[in-house]
Amino acid sequence: MLIGAHVSTAGGLAKAVERGVERDCDAIQIFHQSPRMWRPTAYGPGDFEAFREAIDRSRIESVVIHAVYLINCASKESAIRRKSLASLEQALRVGDGIGADGVVLHAGARKGEPYAPSVRRAGKLIREALGRSERCSLLLENTAGTQGPLGRDFDELAELIHAAGGGERLGACLDCCHLLAAGFEIRSGEALGEVIDDFDAKVGLERLQCIHVNDSKVPLGANRDRHANLGRGELGPRGLRVFLSERRFEGLPALIETPGPDGRGPDRKEVRTAKRLRREGIKRLS
Repeated sequence: MLIGAHVSTAGGLAKAVERGVERDCDAIQIFHQSPRMWRPTAYGPGDFEAFREAIDRSRIESVVIHAVYLINCASKESAIRRKSLASLEQALRVGDGIGADGVVLHAGARKGEPYAPSVRRAGKLIREALGRSERCSLLLENTAGTQGPLGRDFDELAELIHAAGGGERLGACLDCCHLLAAGFEIRSGEALGEVIDDFDAKVGLERLQCIHVNDSKVPLGANRDRHANLGRGELGPRGLRVFLSERRFEGLPALIETPGPDGRGPDRKEVRTAKRLRREGIKRLS
């Protein structure tokens, strides 16, 4: 398992690698543009080359991009769809340029619209974005179980992948905070094993290419997306040990998105905490 964190690209793509190294990361996750605006960051070949050179000099083995939350592939509004397509296409092209292992995407929200046509709209936009890029995978993330956002369970993730064409570049990302909030009990080895069996049956383990490691401020089935620092929430050290030592996650990038000590994101302590909890979990299995 490649444990790491979401880090800032302020100052340039290569700065993200520095921040990952400072945090003892084996993997990093970045945004491809400001998460608060639609305007894409104008990265070019020089930026990509500098990033790849920095990665080659570092201990970091995996890079994942998180598409910005403004994207709503399920929207009926033409302006939102146009901006969403442009942003998602740019994320995939940046992924191609830096050699990312995937772009994580929240597929979109229905905004009161019927479910089936919302899935079809999301699938169509995702297919178009993939068609405008070359290599980078697109990883659909499970959501926290609310009615609007798509992907709250494995049936919905499977339907989204099918609607998007079911190609080899389509994968999934599982967030343990979102699983718990959506009503999946994952705090024991047996319970988590059953959940992952269900994921395998409906989506396929071969599509799982990334996990997010966050504690949850809300209890089981609360249907709200509220990340807590590791060991400080409803998953707690016990649940996180279980999640981080699941054998079927071996080799995956495991990325932390917690608030951190100052609300500015995970720090070195969070990364080291995750690594310690994984070691403890593995020891209990042996």
